[in-house]
Amino acid sequence: MEKILVETSAKHIHLSQADLEALFGEGYELTKFKDLSQPGQYAAEEKVTVVGPRNEATMRVLGPVRKESQVELAATDARTLGFKAPVRESGDLEGTPGCVLKGPKGEITIEKGVIIAKRHIHFSTEDAQRFGVENGQIVSVKVETADRSLAFGDVVCRVSDKYALAMHIDTDESNAAGAPKEGEIIK
Repeated sequence: MEKILVETSAKHIHLSQADLEALFGEGYELTKFKDLSQPGQYAAEEKVTVVGPRNEATMRVLGPVRKESQVELAATDARTLGFKAPVRESGDLEGTPGCVLKGPKGEITIEKGVIIAKRHIHFSTEDAQRFGVENGQIVSVKVETADRSLAFGDVVCRVSDKYALAMHIDTDESNAAGAPKEGEIIK
């Protein structure tokens, strides 16, 4: 069976243009730090402070800007900061907690947007056909590492010609599996 790249996604934040400007100044644009595996996506130089009920943490901004701001955490990060964040797909923000964001030029409160990102695989249409999966389908992925091999269940397949083939897991999941580099779909 063909292997899929597995990438670990550390805590980070996506900002809307309005929130970016409120935090960094009018007309502000993100500065690319490094490209990410998904086409057009990048880690920015900019960081913001996310203030939770119990603690705060500085997080890197990922670009480009989005329609809505969202904070993506691992469960451990959420507990440390004091959030009761649900596991959600990116962009599914209704009913999620909000938070205070601090930047160099301002401070704002977002009313929703703190989530634990649901593990997922990005597929191009061609890759999805090759693997025999559809957008929104839930699969399991087996990862093998020296001492912590396991199978991740409840992995959502996300299909778009804007995507490059890669599975994304958070730092808690990566640590539990011994930082896997590749996996195999087991439906």
